[in-house]
Amino acid sequence: MSISLECIKLKRTGFFPALLCGGILAAAVPVLNMTIRWKTYVVVSGNPIQILLDANWQMMAMLNVLFIVAGTCLLYHTEYADNAIQKIKSLPVRESSVFFGKAILTIFMSTLMLAIEAGAITFCAYKWFEIQNTFWSELCKSFAYAFWLMLPCIVLSLLISQSCKNMWISLGMGVIFVFTATMLPPNNFILSLFPFAAPFQIFMNADMTWSMRFVCATAAELIVLGLAELILIRVRRWGA
Repeated sequence: MSISLECIKLKRTGFFPALLCGGILAAAVPVLNMTIRWKTYVVVSGNPIQILLDANWQMMAMLNVLFIVAGTCLLYHTEYADNAIQKIKSLPVRESSVFFGKAILTIFMSTLMLAIEAGAITFCAYKWFEIQNTFWSELCKSFAYAFWLMLPCIVLSLLISQSCKNMWISLGMGVIFVFTATMLPPNNFILSLFPFAAPFQIFMNADMTWSMRFVCATAAELIVLGLAELILIRVRRWGA
């Protein structure tokens, strides 16, 4: 019920077109890069997916995170613009269910973004490289890994947007966090656990132990962020 209600509220916000355009923009990165510099990459030995992600994923991940930040700001801007948050408190609707509905929508659109980007990587691999038998399994693993590491970023972005009535404050904080994440060393495990930095990790570059550490750490982050959401709701309710 809350998800259908969220979809109705988002019809005029530009949330869906914004994230869809974000996925298309990120997908255009490897296509344009290979179109212009294909001679540089076709001579590199190795797995096509690894070559393509090494060359393009940092920019693609940054665009993904930026559009997630913008999308979550749009989600809560509609709630604060017309004092809908105050009205929700007077209705038999839990604030946590509203947050959950927005999280589901953002996760769905993020999945669509990654699917578009996976299609672009497939196109580049098909056009400029030789596709091997293991290509599809490696592609699925790489983007499933990217999706999993993106979840804490989505939840934290929603928490920030929920906490700030002014959309420009939450957007500014998100942009600062994104560009801070780009400066963190990707080979430092502790620093890379920052939710805005984790999506920059590439599955093909890491051994299984390193990847599993990130998978487990991401699960722990989601639990912590879920508890933070419950605490935030209680604090705001007491403050009201």
